[in-house]
Amino acid sequence: MISAVDVIRTKRDGGALSDDQVRWFIDQYTRGHVADEQAAALLMAIVWRGMEPGELATWTDAMIRSGERLDLSAVGRPTVDKHSTGGVGDKISLPLVPLVAACGAAVPQLSGRGLGHTGGTLDKLESIAGLRAALSNDEVVEQLRTVGCVICAAGPALAPADRKLYAMRDVTGTVESIPLIASSIMSKKIAEGTSALVLDVKYGSGAFMREAGMARELAETMVGIGERNGVRTTAFLTSMESPLGRSAGNALEVAETLDVLDGGGPAGIVSLTLTLAAEMVALAGVDGDPATALRSGAARAKWDEMVRAQGGDPSAPLPEAEHMRVIESPASGFVTRLDAMDVGIAAWRLGAGREQKHDAVSATAGVTWTAGVGDAVEAGQPLLVLHADDAARLDAAEPLARAAFTIGAEPVDVAPLVLDVIRS
Repeated sequence: MISAVDVIRTKRDGGALSDDQVRWFIDQYTRGHVADEQAAALLMAIVWRGMEPGELATWTDAMIRSGERLDLSAVGRPTVDKHSTGGVGDKISLPLVPLVAACGAAVPQLSGRGLGHTGGTLDKLESIAGLRAALSNDEVVEQLRTVGCVICAAGPALAPADRKLYAMRDVTGTVESIPLIASSIMSKKIAEGTSALVLDVKYGSGAFMREAGMARELAETMVGIGERNGVRTTAFLTSMESPLGRSAGNALEVAETLDVLDGGGPAGIVSLTLTLAAEMVALAGVDGDPATALRSGAARAKWDEMVRAQGGDPSAPLPEAEHMRVIESPASGFVTRLDAMDVGIAAWRLGAGREQKHDAVSATAGVTWTAGVGDAVEAGQPLLVLHADDAARLDAAEPLARAAFTIGAEPVDVAPLVLDVIRS
C-alpha cells in the first residue's frame, strides 16, 4: 500500500519514485486526500534530489491525466503553439499567433496572467476594449476552426494538478527546479491538444533562468518531454539581458504589436517573431511564408478577426496613462547596457505588474524607451518615458529607470538575440 510518507521518504533519500508512487501521489493530492504540508515536503525533496527522465515522464503524464485533454480533431487544420518562459517586453505571442494562423496553421494559445514585474499575455490583451479572455473548450475549438487562432485563458479542467502544485511551489520556495518547471509548462501545453510546439526559453537579467547553461538544460528537458508525448517540439534559447522591443507594459505592448503587424516595429521584435513563426510553420507542415503574410497585411487582418471573435474592437483606441515623465540621457555616447530587470521592476512600480495573483494591473502603466544597446545618443535626448495612472508611482519608478541605462564613450557589440536552437 502506498502512503504519502513513504513517497516523501523515497525521494528524500535520493531514490526514484515508481510509476505507481507518482500516479498515486498526483491523483491523491489533486483530489485533496494528501495534505498540503506533505506535498510541500515532496516538492522540496524534488528540488534537492531531482528526477530521473523516466520518473519525470510519468510525473508529467500524471499531471496531464489529472484533468481533461482538449480535443482539437474538429479544427480541420494542423495545430501548433508557442510558449515563452517570459521576460520584460516579451510581447512576441501577440503578433506571432495571428501571423502563423495567416500562414494556414491553427494556433491554440492558452495563456496566463503575469505574476511579478510585468503583465502576462492576457493582461496585455485585456487592454483592448471588450475583449474576452475566458472561453469554454467548445468556443476555443470553434474559433480555431473558423478563425485559426485564439489567445485565451486555460480552462480549470486542463491539468488541475499543475494548478494546485504551482500554487504550492510559489509559497514554499520550490519554484527553482528544472523537473518541476518543465513538467508544469509541458503538462499544460500537451493537455491543450496541440500537435507541435515551439519553446522560447530565455536567459539573462530579466529572465527566470539567469544563466544560459540552466536555460539550455530546461530547454532540452522540455523538448524531451514533448517528443515522448508525441508533440513535435523545438526550443530556442534567446537572450533577455535587455528588454525586448521598445515598451514594457500592457496597452503599450499591444500598441507595439500593432506597429509590427502594420509593417513597422522594432527590428528585434520583427526578427524574433519571424524566426519563431518559420519554425512553427515548418513543424505544422503548412506552406505559408511568414514574411509574406506579415508584409501583405494578412497577419494584421487575422489579428482583427481574432480580436472581434473574442468580443474586442480592433479599431478602438488603446487606453493611455494620465501621467507621464520623460527621462533624458545624462551624456552623449552609446548605450552600453539596458538592464531588463531594472526596466521590469520600474514597470511593476508603475502598476504594470502584480505582487499577488488577485492584484489588479493597470492597462496603461509601463515604460517606453527610444534607444537600445549599441545605439548612439545625445545628452538631453529623451531615453525613457514612464507611464502611470497614479503620479506618485512615477517617483517610485524613476530611480530604477535611470539605473537601467549605461552610456559609454565607445560603441559595443550587440549580442545575438538567439543563442541556439534545440531539436530532438
